Amino acid sequence: MGIDINRVRKDFPILGRDINGKPIIYFDNACQTLRPTQVINKINEYYNEYPACVGRSNHKLGERAAKEVSEARKRVSKFFNVKESEIIFTRNTTEGINLISHAFKLNGGESVLISDKEHNSNLIPWLMLRKKRINVKFFRFGDLEDFQDKIDSTVKLVSTAHVSNMDGTSQQIEKIAKISHDHNAFVLVDAAQSAPHKQIDLKKLGADAVSCSGHKMLGPSGTGILYLSEKSMGNMDLFMTGGETVVNSTYDDVVFEKMPHRYEAGLQNYAGIIGLGEAVEYLKKIGMNNIESHERKLNEIITKGLESEIGKGIQLLGDAKPESRSGIFSFNLSGMTYHEVSLLLDKTSNIMIRSGQHCVHSWFNANKIDGSARASLYLYNTEEEAKTFVESVKKLSSFGK
Repeated sequence: MGIDINRVRKDFPILGRDINGKPIIYFDNACQTLRPTQVINKINEYYNEYPACVGRSNHKLGERAAKEVSEARKRVSKFFNVKESEIIFTRNTTEGINLISHAFKLNGGESVLISDKEHNSNLIPWLMLRKKRINVKFFRFGDLEDFQDKIDSTVKLVSTAHVSNMDGTSQQIEKIAKISHDHNAFVLVDAAQSAPHKQIDLKKLGADAVSCSGHKMLGPSGTGILYLSEKSMGNMDLFMTGGETVVNSTYDDVVFEKMPHRYEAGLQNYAGIIGLGEAVEYLKKIGMNNIESHERKLNEIITKGLESEIGKGIQLLGDAKPESRSGIFSFNLSGMTYHEVSLLLDKTSNIMIRSGQHCVHSWFNANKIDGSARASLYLYNTEEEAKTFVESVKKLSSFGK
């Protein structure tokens, strides 16, 4: 059926706001999405109606809060088709990856294999392990042959992005997971840029762990999701410990909780978790396949509208085919820096995009590219906005010449 874009946009009041007589065009969704009123109201509901502790307070407010957090976990688990006990709430994708990097049992001389196009959140935690004599190896993003060449008996963990936040290109995670498991390697996936934009069945995906962020999928900031398969627990130590992670303790010993609570130390962001559950429900009602199709259509409009300039005044990062770049259009203009492009689009057309290295400094440095301007699309963006973006970039491109 597709997306009823006019109805959807009513759920995001900020999109109806004008600045200098022009409406806002928000094309910075790969960084952070907007939030619908349903999510904002759900967060306020917690603070207004049951602002209590979960798992600690045996009274009506605490029971209501616990029920709502449990419902949020149930919604997330159904959204990804996994068990509730396999869903750990975190602050963001970064925390989920760090949890695995600290808790997964690795020995000196063993290796971690990652791609050459990873966000700093999936690069730095592994580089830090070099202090423990853990090797970090790299394969070319999206190149299965190179991946097969690089994986060997020393590789105990593979960690890679599903979709690149820099250019929107994707990888065949199911095949990467199978090859990895054939080599007895654990698989962690950074799904920050895929979970909000396409249907993901984690059972079919085949990874042992998957991390994503709530703030990139209509949820509150400071919320994240880590899927950790129960069968992987034998490979895992603890990460952060303290309140809520234990069943009992003495001065000499401790009995830890089972999954997922053993990895959710301390008082959690209950309002955020409850809001995240509402965000997942919103996405479910819209339909992830509808979202993916809608973004592809918008990217096709942008790419086709600018194709006469691509390779000339416009340098496009990533695959030339828009369907291969999800909802991302990452580019540079001749005669203009990426920050100038971003600032001018904001000042002249109220078009908000991202500019810089997108936390993928390593790839930009290796390829001797300073950075890029990045437009990223989502379910509430319209064809008219895409066309406005095309015309605005064309004007800047002619000005740069």
